[in-house]
Amino acid sequence: AEKNLKLEEKITMLQQQNEELRARIEQNTVITRQLSEENANLQEYVEKEVEEKKKLSRTNEELLWKLQEGDAVSPVKLPPASSTSFYRCSSGNSSPAKVRTLRR
Repeated sequence: AEKNLKLEEKITMLQQQNEELRARIEQNTVITRQLSEENANLQEYVEKEVEEKKKLSRTNEELLWKLQEGDAVSPVKLPPASSTSFYRCSSGNSSPAKVRTLRR
């Protein structure tokens, strides 16, 4: 009878531990889902930023080419540009990125 009582106590203790572990697993599952969502959102954000950077690089290349072609064709020289910097504001929560200007 004493052995049965000890075994019943052990069963109760193990059932409690089992329930606690199930609750922890459920919590970890919720956290894992949240982190997966956040990761997917961040990957999408990075992809958009990469595409925007590529677009800006293409625009910059095009403008440089036009500037060089304009210098070769046009006999009129423009006055030197001041050392003004331009800022762009990208979509999202990022801060403005400084873009370098060319001096003539």
